[in-house]
This record gives sequence, C-alpha cells and structure tokens, in this order.
Amino acid sequence: MRRVLALCAVAGIASSVFAVPAFAKVGYYVIRWDNTGICQVWNEDLQYKPFQIGVSTYKVVSKPLPTFQAASDLQIKMRAERHCTL
Repeated sequence: MRRVLALCAVAGIASSVFAVPAFAKVGYYVIRWDNTGICQVWNEDLQYKPFQIGVSTYKVVSKPLPTFQAASDLQIKMRAERHCTL
C-alpha cells in the first residue's frame, strides 16, 4: 500500500513539473475601459482578471507585448492619439 501511495506521489509531482513549461510566455497588454475610455497596462501573469461590473467592461486593444515598458509606451502613444482618455 505504501508503494502505491509513493508511486502516486511521484507521478503527481512529475506531471506538475512537465506542465509548467507548457505555459505561454508572459505578456503585457493594453486594455481600454469602455465606460471611461481609460487605458491600462495589464500583465497576463496575474491570477485574476479585471472586475467587470455592470457598464464597467474592458477590451484588449493591443497585441501581447514582451515588457511593461513596451506596453507603457504604447499606452502613452494611444493617449497622444486620443484613443484613450487617461
């Protein structure tokens, strides 16, 4: 019985080790809130998504960017082009 339990534990640990590399590269996005027009940099690595309550919804308005700085630069450019209010 102990051997079976040990084998199951080893199999579980081994499967979790192989699952980690399957994740995609972490990316940053610019999202735009529909009700205010505010753009925000969002990190794909966060465990939760922005809360959408009632009329407060958002859309992803950029492709995935590799760094926070690249996403911030795009957000500033979108503000200058008046695609975002803040």
